[in-house]
Amino acid sequence: MPTTLTSAVTLDRVTYAWPGGTVALSDVSGAFGGGRTGLVGRNGSGKSTLLKLIAGTLVPASGSISTAGRVDLLPQQLTLDTGRRVADVLGIAPVLDAVRAIERGDVDERHFDTVGDDWDVEARATAALAEVGLPDGALDRRVGELSGGEAVLAALVGVRLRGAEIALLDEPTNNLDRDARARVHELVRTWRGTLIVVSHDVALLEELDDTAELYEHELSVFGGPYSAWKAWLDTEQAAAVQAETAARQLLRREKRDRQQVESAIAMRNAHGKKLAAKKAAPKIVLGAMKRSAEVTAGKLRVEANEKVEAARAAVDTAGRRVRDDDTVHIDLPDPGVGTGRRIATIGDGERSWTIQGPERVAFVGPNGAGKTTLLERLVASAGAVGIPGRAFSVPNAGSAGGEGGETGSDAASDLHSAHHDVTAEAHTDRIGYLSQRVDGLDEAASVLANVRAGAPGVGDAELRNRLARFLIRGDTVLRPVSALSGGERFRVALARLLLADPAPQLLVLDEPTNNLDLDTVDQLVDAVSAYRGAVLVVSHDDAFLERIRPELTLELRDGRMTEL
Repeated sequence: MPTTLTSAVTLDRVTYAWPGGTVALSDVSGAFGGGRTGLVGRNGSGKSTLLKLIAGTLVPASGSISTAGRVDLLPQQLTLDTGRRVADVLGIAPVLDAVRAIERGDVDERHFDTVGDDWDVEARATAALAEVGLPDGALDRRVGELSGGEAVLAALVGVRLRGAEIALLDEPTNNLDRDARARVHELVRTWRGTLIVVSHDVALLEELDDTAELYEHELSVFGGPYSAWKAWLDTEQAAAVQAETAARQLLRREKRDRQQVESAIAMRNAHGKKLAAKKAAPKIVLGAMKRSAEVTAGKLRVEANEKVEAARAAVDTAGRRVRDDDTVHIDLPDPGVGTGRRIATIGDGERSWTIQGPERVAFVGPNGAGKTTLLERLVASAGAVGIPGRAFSVPNAGSAGGEGGETGSDAASDLHSAHHDVTAEAHTDRIGYLSQRVDGLDEAASVLANVRAGAPGVGDAELRNRLARFLIRGDTVLRPVSALSGGERFRVALARLLLADPAPQLLVLDEPTNNLDLDTVDQLVDAVSAYRGAVLVVSHDDAFLERIRPELTLELRDGRMTEL
């Protein structure tokens, strides 16, 4: 596969294991070029771990990593102090404050040392923020006043302004609405320097020069965007399957030929015994004939066995080229919801819509519009614990989370008086709620303990069997949730949700495709399409929504709902 010649990051036999002993990466070697590269791979393959190793936030157990310059990482689970100013997030606060102090007449020499030659820092930062849609004055706003999308965009601008030679972005478009995603795409399209992006956003991957894949602890780099790499992989896999089929056919033929050789040898031996019994020739002649037959038989056996072994080796070689990837098998239970049964009602104070079962409803709108808040009100109205074992409450206005999504959305909505008339009422207490933050799990407890808490009546052996359908097997069930990848955390949360008894009559899914590899998204689409209860989905993933074919799509914008 062609690739960029200049290497910005070089990995030499890198190995990393989690504190519990689970190996995340083993003996990985390879190099990233100096341009823009998309890094893909299945959930749990170690992509996020690899970025942290390159950034130096993790240290490999063995092997080495060399980089051609400074490295800056935008992590997947972005944690921002909601009380910090945006200027702090950008990393320009000391210089900005020094410039402003000098402008106010403070001529302390320390301020001039801090500023250096960076007198236009405010203008440059304001322009960069405006480029991604943040308004004037954003530099002095607190992170808690921003929506999740705005917080991610501000952090991304910070990476760009700090100007590290190598930038690492881990799922930068998660939780972003259409407009914010478009701005991220434009930033990536015009990025200068080395850029490595982990993403399941196919449209974003198309903006990049190269595509790297981390697969079974091997790193390979292809010179082209995602679509070109996928076409190459599909062609290569088709050829591999064909080669394996041909090799297996040859092995069967060589085995038949060996059986024929054995049959011929047996017939020859039987004929020799008959001649000896009849004394049809002198004893010395019969002995010579027997010895000659044994030598010939030995040669034929050796040749036949060698051909069989060569054919078997060819099958093994061809088989190693063929990927036999496991896929998640998400079988949703039958909730017993009759057609037309009222499940929930949502509205905006002027109009209301009833969700019936089985019905799929898509809920869209810009970041900060209040979609997550409405979902939380809906779940709370059921009296409910959306995820078994999770204490649930609706956030107070002004609160802000730290992982993107609707971070600070309540604060933003209060500024616009947008959420006050939004209503949500459940007509069932059997609601399965999957938060976009996947925050209903005990971080310190094991996977098995978390799932057991949601299904206390199910034995550990059965829980392990059910978790295996979500590709959570072996020692992984004993790992703490804090050590899981984003996709693994999602699968654990979903498994815990679907093990509820009785089954939920309404599934409420908030950005369910975040952190999922493309194969798992396919499985989720199939499961949601086949589910016989009601489904309410908040998503910015237009491709996913189109595939589940919702009967109703509602948009929440500026405190009002519109049927699309």
